[in-house]
Amino acid sequence: MPVASFSLDGKVALVTGGASGIGIGIVTTLAQAGAKVVIADRDDEGAQRVAASLNEAGHDVACVHLDLADEASIVRACAAVVAQHGAPWILVNNAGLQDRELLLEGTTAQWDRMNAVNARGPYLMTREVGRAMVAKGEGGRIVNIATAGLRGSVVKGLGAYAGSKGALLGLSRLSAFELAEYNITVNVVLPGAVATPGARAAKGPPPEGPARRKLPLGPICEPSDIGGAVYYFATPAARYVTNQLISVDAGFSVT
Repeated sequence: MPVASFSLDGKVALVTGGASGIGIGIVTTLAQAGAKVVIADRDDEGAQRVAASLNEAGHDVACVHLDLADEASIVRACAAVVAQHGAPWILVNNAGLQDRELLLEGTTAQWDRMNAVNARGPYLMTREVGRAMVAKGEGGRIVNIATAGLRGSVVKGLGAYAGSKGALLGLSRLSAFELAEYNITVNVVLPGAVATPGARAAKGPPPEGPARRKLPLGPICEPSDIGGAVYYFATPAARYVTNQLISVDAGFSVT
């Protein structure tokens, strides 16, 4: 049982992309800390499987359909969560696309697709959930998942991806400033290489670059490692922590 300042008992957490990869690690960690977690994902079957597994273990996990590329879907999903579970106290903008495309072969279609999901989607989620948090008047926590690629852990082909995550960093900073008066914090986790099916299945050229070198702490990260960083930012203990970044990169930053 977590100590009081690290307990999430009674808190509603909304996690985008919680049906797979890093999202499962985040959902599991928050549920184990006592939060009621809502998985927002376009993969309804995958979300239901994750929720069923955690509910069988005694946790409280629900699902809502969400397409981050569709503003109407975002508005509907957020309204449904508020109506069924109350305003989230925690929002984790985790879902994202990561296909690779070499810069000199790049297309505006790839750029637009990446930014629609990785930047505009979190902007709209922050707007909708932020309104609900403010209306409830109890503060909240927003955690955005960017990439350690913004600190040098890069491979070829991630120009559009890195651009979208750079936009997410800018959004995080300004959101932290504007929402501070409502006791809503906004922070960022920067994952390095993470062992997920999505990363292995990403389309594009081979992932060549500094991110492929040997890491000081050993093998690449697991989704639960990202979940741990998100958990800290989400706790009452982090009430005076905002506009901060945590890299979870197995020590890449010291190489």
